[in-house]
Amino acid sequence: MRKRQVVVRREEPSSYTIRNVRYVECQKNHAAGVGGYAVDGCREFMASGEEGTAALTCAACGCHRNFHRREVETVCECSSPTSTHEAA
Repeated sequence: MRKRQVVVRREEPSSYTIRNVRYVECQKNHAAGVGGYAVDGCREFMASGEEGTAALTCAACGCHRNFHRREVETVCECSSPTSTHEAA
């Protein structure tokens, strides 16, 4: 499975956060209609579709990506050097 990398910009234009996002086991309750609880056992989201496209359906279980547990790992919280202008 490929990881997605997300860059989040903050209010200050000079700082940003880089995060890796992974979707792991499926948590869709397939027995909700009958009042039970059953998951299908899919352990990891595998995007269906062509390489490089943003496929939202899992090739293994057929569920939407939102049913898979999301893990977010912060790679770095970076800040760009800001230029200081002196008032003349």
